Amino acid sequence: MPKTGAVSDDTMLAARPVASRPRRRVWMLGPALVAGVAYLDPGNVASNMTAGAKYGYLLVWVVVLANLIAWLVQYLSAKLGVVTGQSLPELLGARFRRRGPRIAYWLQAELVAIATDIAEVIGGAVALQLLFGLPLVVGGVITGVVSLLLLTVQRQPRTFEFVIMGLVAVIAVGFVAGVFVAPPSASGIASGLMPRFEGSGSVLLAASILGATIMPHAVYAHSALARDRFATSTVAVPRLLRATRWDVSIAMAVAGAVNVCILLLAASALTGVGGTDTLEGAYAALHDGVGPVVATLFAVGLLASGLASTSVGAYAGAEIMHGLLHARIPLLVRRAISLIPALLLLAIDADPTQALVLSQVVLSFGIPFALIPLIALTARREVLGRYRNRVLTTVAGVAASVFLIVLNGMLLVLLTSEA
Repeated sequence: MPKTGAVSDDTMLAARPVASRPRRRVWMLGPALVAGVAYLDPGNVASNMTAGAKYGYLLVWVVVLANLIAWLVQYLSAKLGVVTGQSLPELLGARFRRRGPRIAYWLQAELVAIATDIAEVIGGAVALQLLFGLPLVVGGVITGVVSLLLLTVQRQPRTFEFVIMGLVAVIAVGFVAGVFVAPPSASGIASGLMPRFEGSGSVLLAASILGATIMPHAVYAHSALARDRFATSTVAVPRLLRATRWDVSIAMAVAGAVNVCILLLAASALTGVGGTDTLEGAYAALHDGVGPVVATLFAVGLLASGLASTSVGAYAGAEIMHGLLHARIPLLVRRAISLIPALLLLAIDADPTQALVLSQVVLSFGIPFALIPLIALTARREVLGRYRNRVLTTVAGVAASVFLIVLNGMLLVLLTSEA
């Protein structure tokens, strides 16, 4: 597999021989399912729950649109890793000629990684408090320690994938079960598919949903996960890309369904109920209105979400530093350091749900910095050769980037006018 990230001869890209014994496509699934856990983190839960509780079905269209954009983004990220044998941070690091811009780009990417960690650790801490009554700081420490244990299997990609996929199954059951107990309104869902906003609060939540769904660190991580998984593969590139499309489709279908179900559950069971704009309030309302089983499953799903996503976030942060600064620190050390901001917020009694939602807004502002370079690189022949984007793919990527930038601009104007 080429390792330079700049290929001018298409035949080099297809030179990987086909394995003498055909491998089943299922063997090639996994990287997207791991990266996709970023779309099921506690930030998604907080954003979607808050949106459903406050605005009912209004923002269903945002969740659906975000998932469609996410499919395109994650496929392009994986394709970049499969074809070039390098991650997006590595390719960008090689293209920044001057140290200053490279460090500036790394700083914003690290800010995104920190915001991700805050959401994941706080989510795990809230879940442990709901389930066992633990203080938030203690729950945050436990979440961090368990995530460190999960990272010990990261050097074995297949084992790591199975662990994460097991947690994804728990997340799906935990968040989807309530929809069958409290079915949403069909007419409400239909109305929620019509794009519209109701005031600056709904714009803020839309940006939060987009930031939680289209995760910048997932873009960086997916290219690295694909690179690591297929680094020694003897399967031809076209077949790997076909399997990758299936991998991404399955991952995004799962993530999209769960996210929609979270919002629908809140819209059907929590709209108009006081105090449901927090995770704790939502849990209490579910417990009283839908039943203790659904409420407990919700808390278990939230805990699995925090544990799984924090491991993937740490992996992404390490790849960002390696690719842009050409430096590595031990993954476990990095994870321990990245816990500090989240634990500080818990220690000063910051509102957990508000911190989660605002962390997703920070992520939404980091999206263009990951998405624009990704679209640009995957459209260039010298990077991907004959596997570069088709014109329609590039147009779709540009349109998604423009939409996200405009939404963030609206958000900034609205927040400034209300300050």
